[in-house]
Amino acid sequence: MNFKSSLGILRILALVEGISYLALGLTMPLKYMYDMPTPNKIVGMAHGVLFILYCIMVFIVNQEKKWSFTTNFWAYVASLLPFGTFIADAKIFRKEQLKQLNIK
Repeated sequence: MNFKSSLGILRILALVEGISYLALGLTMPLKYMYDMPTPNKIVGMAHGVLFILYCIMVFIVNQEKKWSFTTNFWAYVASLLPFGTFIADAKIFRKEQLKQLNIK
């Protein structure tokens, strides 16, 4: 994974945002079943920030790569679904980065 490109940064953000989404799913029962709201506040804030950063990076990469409407649409929808960013990384971002590496 090339961390120097915006696409590489997007791939990292997609993975970290996906992990934060899953962690949020773990902290929700703590909040509502065991009356422990603190972990949910921390993970929720981190997930919110990562979600916004992910959406900004999708926009930036879309401007650079001139993605089709469909690709752009699915990259954004992935942020709303559990495991969605992992799938977007495998189906969209990784393939795009491999295309980029074959050209250079």
